[in-house]
Amino acid sequence: MKKQVIFSLFPVLVACGSGERVSKEVFEEVNQAMEVKKLNEAEIIEAAMIWGDSISQEAQNQLISNLQNAISEKGVAGAIEFCNVNALPILQEVADKYDVKIKRVSNQYRNPKDQPDEMEKRILETYEYGMENKIEPSPNIQKIENGEVYLYSKSIIIPGGLCLNCHGEPGKDINDETLKKLNELYPQDQAKGHQIGDLRGMWSIKIPKKEVVKRM
Repeated sequence: MKKQVIFSLFPVLVACGSGERVSKEVFEEVNQAMEVKKLNEAEIIEAAMIWGDSISQEAQNQLISNLQNAISEKGVAGAIEFCNVNALPILQEVADKYDVKIKRVSNQYRNPKDQPDEMEKRILETYEYGMENKIEPSPNIQKIENGEVYLYSKSIIIPGGLCLNCHGEPGKDINDETLKKLNELYPQDQAKGHQIGDLRGMWSIKIPKKEVVKRM
């Protein structure tokens, strides 16, 4: 684990351009809206943070609700199969609703599609460093794409015993049937061996600045 804190763990803004250029039309649209509504950057960042909190909570609620229903109907092993097929589409529905991009990423991923990109990996390392040093993780926002998109991140912590049914210790928390299904569906699985309170990963939500301004 790297012991250098790369980003702040507190809900502040750090400008990190991705090198992508923003079209002149988008730039002018956002600036015009800011001028009409008399908004400053700090107000937009605060609104983006609140919006990110709300979106991540809605996405989490949707996943948990569907997972609990699947466990009730099919058992834990059946619920894993349900998640394999439906988890990403559920997140996509929430993303489409708000015109954002949503991912759950982890350095100990189960689904290869949940691998972090370079910036997400650095933020995750910061959360990992904080957990190792008993620093309470806080949501964070980074500027990307020349400041026209905000990357909202929030840690995902193992909350209770339900999650250990498929993320805990094999043979202790994870029964043989569930383990067989995990090995079948996720041959590259790195998401076992967790305990309650462990860092599971983080929410990564890319929020266009123009969408925040439109809703203010």
